[in-house]
Amino acid sequence: MTRHFLALGDAGGDALAAMIADAIERKDYRRDVPKGAPDGDAPLAGHVLAMVFEKNSTRTRVSFDMAMRQLGGSAIVLDAGTTQLGRGETVADTARVLSRMADAIMIRTDDHAKIEEMAAHASVPVINGLTDRSHPCQIVADLLTLVEHGKALPGLELAWLGDGNNVLNSIVEAAGLLKFNVRIGVPQGYESDQSFIEAARARGARISVHRDAAEAVAGADVVVTDTWVSMGQEHAHNKLAAMAPYQVNPLLMQQAKGDALFLHCLPAHRGEEVTDAVIDGPQSVVWDEAENRIHAQKSVLRWVFGQL
Repeated sequence: MTRHFLALGDAGGDALAAMIADAIERKDYRRDVPKGAPDGDAPLAGHVLAMVFEKNSTRTRVSFDMAMRQLGGSAIVLDAGTTQLGRGETVADTARVLSRMADAIMIRTDDHAKIEEMAAHASVPVINGLTDRSHPCQIVADLLTLVEHGKALPGLELAWLGDGNNVLNSIVEAAGLLKFNVRIGVPQGYESDQSFIEAARARGARISVHRDAAEAVAGADVVVTDTWVSMGQEHAHNKLAAMAPYQVNPLLMQQAKGDALFLHCLPAHRGEEVTDAVIDGPQSVVWDEAENRIHAQKSVLRWVFGQL
């Protein structure tokens, strides 16, 4: 049966833990190895990943390309504007064609329905590189970063500040699968998808929603934020005004535990959702988090190919 990775729940908690362990092991192996050199076992030798981009990308594009190189395979980049997708070919037909030409498909798009349609018509694994609903690959990298920095996931207290977006949806989903808790600091009208919250609570995670940013952060093990206005969103002025009290700055970080870590999936709008003093400060692990996209993608790829 073809393994798709459209959401964290497609893998489940045990598989996510296995991905994190595999990523740590493979990352450790690569100390002092040139970034473009393949791993010694080259587990995806001869495999090709087709990468479809309908939204701009830096980390997703580079990390999946490097992940395939390090696993011994290769990747092909397809931008919607320069492919037949941009001229009206259906997602279903594109899925059928790419399945004949590549061993897996990664798509980064806006409407989550597109990736579901891609998976429904593809005969090879389909990976969610980002949709407006979720961002599972980012969260594998985030969890890897926390474990790497000594944070145990069960019982972890994670504080989220700002927009209830796709990244938060996947964090909440992960909380239910790996038994940690999320405190969401968000203004009225910008909450995350309630279905993710209900599912995580049903699995035993504590998910709380706060209007006061300091209350959300108090005693947290990790503080996470993201850009307030995503690509293509309108009404930015009103949204920025509503989000202003949720900026992560040194005063707010003082409400968290003394050894709390700061995460941001990037790109950051410095001076909006986070200040320079925090993102460049000693509690920030955002550059490890960015690098870990490579190691996380490698483990996701190995999972969809049945190697984990």
